[in-house]
Amino acid sequence: MNMKVAFGMSITSRIKFPLTLSLTLLVGWSAVTLANSQSAQQAGNIYTVSVAPHGGYIILGGSVIPLKEVTLAAQTAGRVVNIAGEEGAEFTAGTVLVKINDDNLLAKKSAAEAQLSASQNAMQNAQVQYNRELWNPRVYNPRPMAGMGMPSMFDGFFDNNEFMPGGGSGGNKSIERHADLVTQGTQVASARSGVTEAESGLRAINAKLRDTKAIAPFDGVIMRKMVEIGDTVQPGQPLIIFSYSKFLRIQTEVPARLMPGLKKGMVVPARLDVGNTQVNARVAQISPIADARQHTVTVKFDLPEGVPGGPGMYAEVMIPDVSSPTQALPVIPKSAINKRGSLPSVKVLDENNVPRMRLIRTGKAIDDKNIIVLSGLKPGERILTGAPVSGEKPSVSWDD
Repeated sequence: MNMKVAFGMSITSRIKFPLTLSLTLLVGWSAVTLANSQSAQQAGNIYTVSVAPHGGYIILGGSVIPLKEVTLAAQTAGRVVNIAGEEGAEFTAGTVLVKINDDNLLAKKSAAEAQLSASQNAMQNAQVQYNRELWNPRVYNPRPMAGMGMPSMFDGFFDNNEFMPGGGSGGNKSIERHADLVTQGTQVASARSGVTEAESGLRAINAKLRDTKAIAPFDGVIMRKMVEIGDTVQPGQPLIIFSYSKFLRIQTEVPARLMPGLKKGMVVPARLDVGNTQVNARVAQISPIADARQHTVTVKFDLPEGVPGGPGMYAEVMIPDVSSPTQALPVIPKSAINKRGSLPSVKVLDENNVPRMRLIRTGKAIDDKNIIVLSGLKPGERILTGAPVSGEKPSVSWDD
């Protein structure tokens, strides 16, 4: 009897022991899984690996230029007597930037003004004489006899023909009056021509006086001075370079084979040399012809207002290459990369939310926060990052 009881107890113990062990292992595994999941949540932020197109773009170098730029040249010979400011000084439209000596022209202007006044006086006198002939003809109002005694008699004899046969009634006074009006009218026209000539001469001098001034055509900045006060200049000699630099552009020479991928108004990525600034640039102008020697087309890209730097600095634009295929590569935040050891690694969450260390191979950084992964990760996988992920991912990468 005792043996049966002992045998039954041993069988029961053998059955309970595996069951208890299984329950213990299950509870332990659940606790570990829950702990791993909580630790994964606490260790960092979960980020789903995204993708970005890689390839199909070509980076071209160019120069930053102002929106508008003019070279102001001398229009007359003379000596520079005034310059408004130095390089970098800003001026509004209409400001006199460079002044050339105009003493000789001012003297000629005074003479032209005096000539104009004399011509106006002559025209006024001619007009008065014409009006007198018109309203008080001399042929009907002969001059009174001049002289006295015998001279007066002879004056009347020859002037009025009163003592000659047929005298006093042989002339046609209407014809004589017409001739007198025509004569006076001719003098008025001649005087008016003199006034017009004097006014034209004065305008020509005023135009030359304006040519002694280099005036700002728009609001802008002096980019370069080519003369100094006291220099003698000749017509056509450059004085200063003046530009409107509130808005900037990138000018680059694009190979003709890449032109099918560019259209006016499209936006492409650009990178400025100052601070490695990455911005978007808009295609503003495409040259209608290509360079016959280099087989390139000049393209200008508008930059956003307020970008750092200025004209002359180096910049790059990313031009799409329609003939080159593109591929989608994983993109992850830089904060997710652990740089312990020879190769970088990331923590990848498995199906149980357990972080697993995995080695990866990185490519080019597409901005200050994100980088391309060449191998080791697949799009859609979840990884842990050491910092909160924020901001919009760029659509393309800067790859050589």
